[in-house]
Amino acid sequence: MTRHTSTEKPRTKQWTVRLDLFEEGDLTKVHAVLDTGDATLQSRTSAQRNPHDVPVPEIGDEYAAGRALIDLGNQLLRAGSTDAATSDLAASE
Repeated sequence: MTRHTSTEKPRTKQWTVRLDLFEEGDLTKVHAVLDTGDATLQSRTSAQRNPHDVPVPEIGDEYAAGRALIDLGNQLLRAGSTDAATSDLAASE
């Protein structure tokens, strides 16, 4: 078995995610922002409580925030796919 060794210094970055939650009655809204240092992605999502459910604000927070994070993840995957395709195209020229 061969062990890969690298003389390159490890690259580190810090990305910041901010979630702002707003509750309006049975509706919870979230504005999510991902700052990568190179780009900023945003998502706006919401969760509506079923009128037959017991009002528990934390549940609306979890649903709305989870949806926002999923949307940010999907945006990141699309950006990576686009960047990879652009990189492949540039490399083939």
